[in-house]
Amino acid sequence: MEMIIDFPGGARVDAHFGPYTVKTDQPPMGGGEGSAPTPFAVFLASIGTCAGIYVLGFCRQRGLPTDGIRIIQRIRSNPSTGMVDEIDLEIQVPPTFPQKYYDALVRSAEQCAVKKHLERPPRFNVHTEVVGQPA
Repeated sequence: MEMIIDFPGGARVDAHFGPYTVKTDQPPMGGGEGSAPTPFAVFLASIGTCAGIYVLGFCRQRGLPTDGIRIIQRIRSNPSTGMVDEIDLEIQVPPTFPQKYYDALVRSAEQCAVKKHLERPPRFNVHTEVVGQPA
């Protein structure tokens, strides 16, 4: 998969892939306008939404309604480094959700590809490439 990252103005940075654009910005205190989530917030949201797609799939496969189901994601950061130390995903279900599926629901959320990649992070290769003709 290839993504094109561009800079549409201000502190905005957008990612384009296929027919989609993911827009990001910085808050005013960070030099932006707060017109979109920060890149880090998008990253964090990808964890919960990825777990959510597995929970949704689990419920759909079993014909279980998803009304009243939600995931609460809580982030704990180390105050001295600012780095995330722990991420909790709490799957909230309504009282009518069958208890026999609680553990399986957790196992389905744990299949999240974002989570698995964080557990075994990829290697990063960052470099500069000159393109186009000199001005």
